[in-house]
Amino acid sequence: MSVTAAKGFVASGIHCGVKPSGDPDLSLVATADGRPVPAAAVFTDNKMTAAPVLTSDAHLAHTRGQAAAVILNSGNANAATGAQGKADAQAMCQATAAELGCDPHEVLVCSTGLIGIPLPIDTILAGVPALAQGRSADGDVAAAEAIRTTDTARKVATAPVGRSGAVVGGMAKGAAMLSPNMATMLAVLTTDAEATNDELREILRGAVSTSFNVLMTDACRSTNDTVILLASGQAGPVDNDALAVAVGQVCADLASQMAGDAEGATKVVKLTVTGAASDADAEAGARQIAASALCKCSWFGQDPYWGRLASELGVAGIEMDQEKVAVAYGGVTVAAGGITIEHDEAAVADHMAQRHLDIVCDLGLGDGTFTVLTNDLTHEYIDENTGGS
Repeated sequence: MSVTAAKGFVASGIHCGVKPSGDPDLSLVATADGRPVPAAAVFTDNKMTAAPVLTSDAHLAHTRGQAAAVILNSGNANAATGAQGKADAQAMCQATAAELGCDPHEVLVCSTGLIGIPLPIDTILAGVPALAQGRSADGDVAAAEAIRTTDTARKVATAPVGRSGAVVGGMAKGAAMLSPNMATMLAVLTTDAEATNDELREILRGAVSTSFNVLMTDACRSTNDTVILLASGQAGPVDNDALAVAVGQVCADLASQMAGDAEGATKVVKLTVTGAASDADAEAGARQIAASALCKCSWFGQDPYWGRLASELGVAGIEMDQEKVAVAYGGVTVAAGGITIEHDEAAVADHMAQRHLDIVCDLGLGDGTFTVLTNDLTHEYIDENTGGS
């Protein structure tokens, strides 16, 4: 179990007709009794904000951080859809609330898929009754399947909250447009730990900052990114630090699965910039490399071309002394003092052939460090994103 592993939650997923393929496309996560519980969310900072994001944010403000359900559709983002898109997002909440017996403001809404295309709202509304009727504690698999777009597999995770008996569970989708401050991603997390809205908000922001926000595949940022955390409280009070660790573990697990499922990717790259003058410099340098098409192509070609990494660091706007730069692939240092050094080329070649790459760039200036998860750039990525797919 994942999003229903925490006591007090049910879920479901169905095909309602948004996707012509017949694949599942409508998902629900809700409290078992339809009553609102403390909730928190983190949303995209893309100013072309999708209607579901605006709606969910407004609903959390209205209820002061309480929610009873999240309804999600895939196949259409309901973004760049104007006033009608906002009305459609509200209609999804109203229909869900009618089935669950809660207030529409206590329903949050998420959408993912193509941008700029009107949402087939009548199709979705016709599916809500069956979606609600099918909810159960065993509905987590169906719910996770129904939020997939280009994902090749559902993404789920769980973690215990210390030894309290409470648990955190979650589901997510995301395989492209993964960039700083989340991704083309939706995630719903639940816990049966007892916590206030303020506590959840602080914990969730911290978890997102070290997971989804350090994930970069193609440096494109979506209009719909949403991470939601609900707490039923049925397991009673817990240590907040333990809850934060568990939420962080689930977010990190889901982010790692996204990196592994990035569109067309053949490599998952853990890229660390260390020895920077500050953490901010390290982050800027790491993100500059992770966004570089040249670096990504070298990883796809299994080429330990460290000069491309160093070049990107040189334009990152950070403090740098080229005579102190060192680069290592898989723990083997290939450059030091800003020049190539003798190294075990066979060991590096073996590492570059692996699915998971570990690359470290040391600026030799201070204690600043930052790590991003990223990928290579392949022909398949271009195929996936050609023609509005």
